[in-house]
Amino acid sequence: MAQLLNGQLVAGRIKMEVADRAHRLAALSRPVGLGTILVGDDGPSAKYVAMKHADCAEVGIHSVHVELPADATQDDVEAAIDSLNADPAVQSILVQLPLPEGLDEERALLRVHPEKDVDGLHPVNLGRLVMGAPGPLPCTPAGIVELLASYHVPVEGRRVVIIGRGLTIGRPLALLLAMKRPGCNAAVTVVHTGVDDLVEIVREGDVVIAAAGRAGLVTRDMVKPGAAVVGAGTSWSGTRLMSDVADDVADVAGWITPRLGGVGPMTRALLLRNAVRAAERLA
Repeated sequence: MAQLLNGQLVAGRIKMEVADRAHRLAALSRPVGLGTILVGDDGPSAKYVAMKHADCAEVGIHSVHVELPADATQDDVEAAIDSLNADPAVQSILVQLPLPEGLDEERALLRVHPEKDVDGLHPVNLGRLVMGAPGPLPCTPAGIVELLASYHVPVEGRRVVIIGRGLTIGRPLALLLAMKRPGCNAAVTVVHTGVDDLVEIVREGDVVIAAAGRAGLVTRDMVKPGAAVVGAGTSWSGTRLMSDVADDVADVAGWITPRLGGVGPMTRALLLRNAVRAAERLA
């Protein structure tokens, strides 16, 4: 049976570190501030933002929330971003996605000042990642790398297969894992669900990271015995949150993330770390 990659446990340690750094900044009259913008009444988005604010309260980060109605215009959204950009008490900003239909997400994300981009997805910060320059790393990819390192999963020099090429996980994670840095330096293959020989490619992976958003996509017959398997993509079946990784993969994998408490807590913890780092830079 595979060893569980307990993201909740590792995230708890990160939050302790963040709390200490936030306390030190507050003692210097430089409190950490995170601003969030939520547009519309999407239930999962509202719940996720609420969890982030609860995390902030837990570690001593001041949070500012801007909530706009579903019929908000592009100008309304960008005015809210401009207000947080100009607020010295807010050192990092999160625009919760997806935005309601008709709004331009790319324009909204570009409006956030790169130094306040807590998600690490602004083109300036993605460019820094490509160059290997310092900057905020995308939260989920950075969280996955730290989770694997925390359980001493061999990655350097190994074959990593990432299923999914999205902006938030697949593309930046491939860049990060291929870099010559601790816990990375891997041979990375990025595939998607439209690849004909998907099963054969995935079976070659020493580490498999599923980020396609398709429930049960990775099954036990696709996994090399002893491989590490990370379920980073999720989807909903009614009110049940589903993983891209089928339950029976645990019978053959060496390490595996649980359906709940794996990558999600790491993403939120790395967002807090990015927020405190932004405040430290500005301080």
